[in-house]
Amino acid sequence: MKIPGPDHPITISPGEGRWRVKFAGHVIADSGDALVLKEAAYKPAIYFPREDVSMEYLSRTDRSTHCPYKGDAAYYTVLMDGQFAENGVWTYEEPFPAMEQIRGRLAFYPDKFEIYAVDDDTVDPTHVHTERSAIDEAVLHTDSGAGASQKEHWPANTNDAPGTQRV
Repeated sequence: MKIPGPDHPITISPGEGRWRVKFAGHVIADSGDALVLKEAAYKPAIYFPREDVSMEYLSRTDRSTHCPYKGDAAYYTVLMDGQFAENGVWTYEEPFPAMEQIRGRLAFYPDKFEIYAVDDDTVDPTHVHTERSAIDEAVLHTDSGAGASQKEHWPANTNDAPGTQRV
């Protein structure tokens, strides 16, 4: 076990805002509690809490590696929509004491996944990337369950009385 220091610095800090991981066109991780691990000259790695990852798409593999600074890593393969990222996700389930913050969290290889920060003001909690504002607007004009819409009804788009048919 090696301790990070000036010759091999490692820092762990909270991710600014919200972070997501996308694979095969689907968001499979979304968290406001991600950690950014910066190690020496390597690119930063974003570690996600397990509860913020769609674990149903991950399968544990037999692969393991050892880092003298962090400990033993275990790996997962992701399978979704017929696409897979073999050993594309890693985790340190029992990291060395200096790396305790990443215990059980998951990190994704950036060459296999799209990993990006998201502005909280534009977060769609359903992860559906459609015309969100149009959908939200339509919902407000429908019955709220109390027998009335949440907003005034839109003006009629027809002049026909209800129940009449055009011939």
